[in-house]
Amino acid sequence: MNRYHTVKKSKDFYNIIHNGRFFKNKSYVVYVYENKLDIYRFGISVSKKLGKAVYRNKYKRQLRYIIDKYKKYYQNGFDYIIIIRNSYIDLNFEQKERDYKYLIDMINNYYKEKINEA
Repeated sequence: MNRYHTVKKSKDFYNIIHNGRFFKNKSYVVYVYENKLDIYRFGISVSKKLGKAVYRNKYKRQLRYIIDKYKKYYQNGFDYIIIIRNSYIDLNFEQKERDYKYLIDMINNYYKEKINEA
């Protein structure tokens, strides 16, 4: 994942979470907000409840790999904030990947329907 495609500022996280639409399943919560840019951006959040820094960084590395793997599914002009939930720890990597792909498909279907309505 390119550094240019990340959300880093606390103000941006706050804006996306409070003004964006969310989608969730047992492993993730994804907030989506339309930005005025020609790129998509990602932010990742992992709670301290999920473990010490070594484990939290491992979970973020896994998620960044999954994000890179499915980058052809993202729509330009959107910001995504991904929050990892507690049940993420108990899953194997294939299940984590499958849950993420399901959420991205759900987001794309929602916005395709919304575009078709307009």
